[in-house]
Amino acid sequence: MSAPLLELRCLTVRYGALTALRGLDLQVREGELVTLLGANGAGKSTTLRAISRLVGAAAGQVLWRGADLAGVSTHRTVRLGIGHCPEGRRVLARQTVATNLELGAWLRRDRAGITTDLERCYGLFPRLAERRRQLAGNLSGGEQQMLAIARALMGRPSLLLLDEPSLGLAPKLVAEVMAALAALHSEGLSMLLVEQNATAALEIADRGVVLEGGSIALEGSADALLADAGLRASYLGSG
Repeated sequence: MSAPLLELRCLTVRYGALTALRGLDLQVREGELVTLLGANGAGKSTTLRAISRLVGAAAGQVLWRGADLAGVSTHRTVRLGIGHCPEGRRVLARQTVATNLELGAWLRRDRAGITTDLERCYGLFPRLAERRRQLAGNLSGGEQQMLAIARALMGRPSLLLLDEPSLGLAPKLVAEVMAALAALHSEGLSMLLVEQNATAALEIADRGVVLEGGSIALEGSADALLADAGLRASYLGSG
């Protein structure tokens, strides 16, 4: 079996006296979609932030294609192929949809490729194509989430980190966002998806990992986790 694209080895992250991650071991392989599940405060967002080098590790390693990311800057992780779509969307409200997307490619110099990827994003999210000249602040919450995902894709990542992409969205929009992620997965994009809507996440994932108190409480195939009613009641909730 080939080496993992991303590997976390015994990763520990602390915020002052609070230990957010406790010796976390996790892998994501090429083309795999892994979803991180768990209650608020379980360490899901911290995991993504540690991978993106937004927070440092107190112990352990983050390995990208076998190389330790210790000391690597956040913008360097983008160059390496790690895209991060953060919780809360964080679009530039006073810029147009098109400008937001172009800024997602700020480290790239391949103009033709950027143009191609813009059209790909508009194809993936037709609503953005219709609103490309509108200010991002005038979009609905669901449209802003689509824009945040598309902006991360403009960096042409090998691994896309997604933090709560369905948060606050109506069920119809949740379905649209998840369908877009499933389409990207079918194209071979590797993803690590943090999501509280467990059912929606597991329906498109290969594997699920349940975090509790900064450690892995359970992990397995998405189908196995979906089929375990007792597990869903204990860890995943009704969503």
